Amino acid sequence: MTTQETEIRTDWTREEIAALFDLPFTELLFRAASVHRENHRADEVQLCTLLSIKTGGCPEDCGYCSQSAHADSGVEATKLMDVRQVLQGAAQAKDAGSQRFCMGAAWRNPKDRDMPKIVEIVKGVREMGMETCMTLGMLTPSQAEQLAEAGLDYYNHNVDTGPEYYERVITTRNYEDRLTTLDNVRKAGINVCSGGIVGMGETRADRVGFVHTLATLERHPESVPVNALVPVKGTPLGDMLADTPMAKIDDIEFVRTVAVARIAMPMSMVRLSAGRESMSDATQALCFMAGANSIFTGDKLLTAPNAGDDSDAALFARLGLKPMEGEEPMRAVGGCSGGCATKEAQAELT
Repeated sequence: MTTQETEIRTDWTREEIAALFDLPFTELLFRAASVHRENHRADEVQLCTLLSIKTGGCPEDCGYCSQSAHADSGVEATKLMDVRQVLQGAAQAKDAGSQRFCMGAAWRNPKDRDMPKIVEIVKGVREMGMETCMTLGMLTPSQAEQLAEAGLDYYNHNVDTGPEYYERVITTRNYEDRLTTLDNVRKAGINVCSGGIVGMGETRADRVGFVHTLATLERHPESVPVNALVPVKGTPLGDMLADTPMAKIDDIEFVRTVAVARIAMPMSMVRLSAGRESMSDATQALCFMAGANSIFTGDKLLTAPNAGDDSDAALFARLGLKPMEGEEPMRAVGGCSGGCATKEAQAELT
């Protein structure tokens, strides 16, 4: 990795991002790979593990989600896992080489009565020496501050898609609700993880809107997960798209989305998330070339299947990649490393 030279911009226009999408594929990949090498080690990929600590029964009607109470997916609702169970999962993930342990709860928003256990989980995982990330739905400023005080490194809250397509995917909360939670997280001093899902029937213009939203935040998300829709039977989008092969996002278009995200957000970790289990090794290799440098490893992502540790190790060996061990670039140049949400520290960041 060379000294960071790329200009960090938050004033991208939609026209500029659309022009990147329209570049000849090889030119786009070359530009993205160049930006990536200016800001990251090209041979390192961060390994993350995702555990569902509270599954199913969510009152939101997200059209892609098998955990929605509105879906007929067969996913049974469970209670919040015991702290000891979660810590056992984290220990297994660490042994498998994961740097970050991500935990998701199928809630619209956590109740205040849930926060003490959540805080205990965060502290326990951090004591193992792992990075922590949680996705619990919408957060109030007070809840975000509690998580920051516990030392939470990252909070995930995806914008999902572009603002114009959003209401075709979710009706129980609006786009501004998503951005409000991201703002609460950022103000609390927690690193932001926010991305979305492609292949939900959206147009390229919607993908432009998706990248534009994240790239024009006051500070880019430290992590940007890019998911390919996994159509789940019993969900609105799963049922609508399962028998429509043409609706599935083309592999080249998926790689384009990764490349544009890398160029627009040079220092962010761009993560290949859901849908990777159905991608060929060649497609994943193109994504890494285009600037993806983080993956979820393990056999499952919440309720969806994933490639698995052995498969990932074999792919890394073929491509000459190795698991990332050091600090992410955005955190190394002034971001939060967990538990830094004091008024003094936050004043330095603003």
